Amino acid sequence: MKIAHTTFIGISLIISSLVSCNDNSDKADGYGNFEATEIIISAENPGKLMTFNAQEGDHLKKEMFIGYIDTIPLSLKREELLMTKEIISSKSKGILSEISVLKAKLKTAQINKVRTEKLMLDQAGTQQQLDDIVGEINVLNQQIRSIEIQNAPILNELKTIDVQLKQIDDQIKKSRIENPIDGTVLVTYAEQGEVFSFGKPLYKIANLNIMQLRAYISETQLSTIEIGEKVIVKVDSGDSMKSYTGTVSWIASEAEFTPKIIQTKEERVALVYAIKIDVENDGGLKIGMPAEVWLKASNE
Repeated sequence: MKIAHTTFIGISLIISSLVSCNDNSDKADGYGNFEATEIIISAENPGKLMTFNAQEGDHLKKEMFIGYIDTIPLSLKREELLMTKEIISSKSKGILSEISVLKAKLKTAQINKVRTEKLMLDQAGTQQQLDDIVGEINVLNQQIRSIEIQNAPILNELKTIDVQLKQIDDQIKKSRIENPIDGTVLVTYAEQGEVFSFGKPLYKIANLNIMQLRAYISETQLSTIEIGEKVIVKVDSGDSMKSYTGTVSWIASEAEFTPKIIQTKEERVALVYAIKIDVENDGGLKIGMPAEVWLKASNE
């Protein structure tokens, strides 16, 4: 049971010297912060949370059972519908039984009609006898059609109940809380025993195995980079810098102004392009962590 709501957490980016960095090999080509795609798992059914096994920091596997919301009201409603279906079915069975009797009489009348037609050929039967049998056949057909019309609303009722049963079965299934992705629990919003309404958040999870660094490059650097290209990403590690290999996964199609936090007026009015870089996380990368981007082409 889950409702996935994807949000991209934008962390304030610190960008410096994008225009002049190409002329100074000691400076990075771009700066940014790591982010991750976060998913909020919410309740799809109202009710009491009977079990809930997710704590902040837990690593959960995809489709892992986390808990469930009380299904007793749904089960009782399902039993009620099954009883109603049985009562309506008995009415339909009675009508179908009447139709079976009439069809048996119709079959007999049709046999008598064929027999009478043969007798008339041998001049052993009369037209009156044939007319009587034909009249009986017509009456039987009308009676069958009339009863079938009476049975149609009952059959529609049964179909409606079947749809309601499928809906309840779906709700019961969604009362199970199953984790949608491999990831780490960032925040929990629920406690076992709480009564939840539809859509209320249960926990937030993100896949931290691959982190995305959102950074900016200048227009002059744009021609030196393309999607799929490998770049160097550096983060602070004590008194030194730790390097990672990243892959450019996205490049903005339109330029934008640098954030207002940039100090100099020249840099504030500079146009830059946002990029995203996928970096495999060894456990040391965190959401919001600042990092530097070094384009290989500009350092060769």
